[in-house]
Amino acid sequence: MASKPPEFDPQHMSEQMKQSAQQIWQAGLGAFAKAQEEGGKVFDSLVKEGSKLQETTMQAQAKMTEAAAKASAMASDMGQRASGQFDRLEGIFEERVAKALHSMGLPNAQDMADLQARVDALEAEVKALKSGGKG
Repeated sequence: MASKPPEFDPQHMSEQMKQSAQQIWQAGLGAFAKAQEEGGKVFDSLVKEGSKLQETTMQAQAKMTEAAAKASAMASDMGQRASGQFDRLEGIFEERVAKALHSMGLPNAQDMADLQARVDALEAEVKALKSGGKG
């Protein structure tokens, strides 16, 4: 024999719906509370990781700034040394050229300056003699 379907009881159905709605509401509140609790933990964890990353980045940036300053100082020092070496090399070259010219009997810069001074003095004497002889 076939069983009879239960009788429709609106009061009972209404109670079941209230109870289901209440359970759904409570499950939602529980999920929200759990998400808030774990979300806070996740947030705190992200803040810690972000702080570590920021510190590492700042240290790296400071090291890069320090390295750039050292490289700049080294470049400046090398430039000064190179300039000093070039000046020294130039002096040696000029000295050797002067010696070679002197050994060939050619005058150096000082000899030429002395000669020019003597020519200027002679020109002044000639001019003085010319102006004195006419008058």
